[in-house]
Amino acid sequence: MGNDVRLQAGALAPGQTVTFSLARAGRSLPAFAVNHAGMVHAYVNACPHAGNRLDARAATLLSADGRLLACSVHGAVFAPDTGVCLEGPCPGARLERLGVTRDGEHLVISAP
Repeated sequence: MGNDVRLQAGALAPGQTVTFSLARAGRSLPAFAVNHAGMVHAYVNACPHAGNRLDARAATLLSADGRLLACSVHGAVFAPDTGVCLEGPCPGARLERLGVTRDGEHLVISAP
């Protein structure tokens, strides 16, 4: 659990995201969590197309309508519940999913 991130379970409202870093193999791993329809999903913050952070050129991880995840560099759009690329340069590719478990009032996010 030393490399895990703990978030208050109620602090992330539906439609919101939060960014953070995890440690993996001695390195800092940029990551984020999104509350989609009341379920929290977490991913490595790296676009499968070119490896850049999704929010590298924008202050948000969400598409303009707030329904999907979007890469601000090349315009890839991802389903927030699966991480699958729906449009853009890498259709069918996936964001790397992180583990999310509940521990009382906290969500524990861990790298595989």
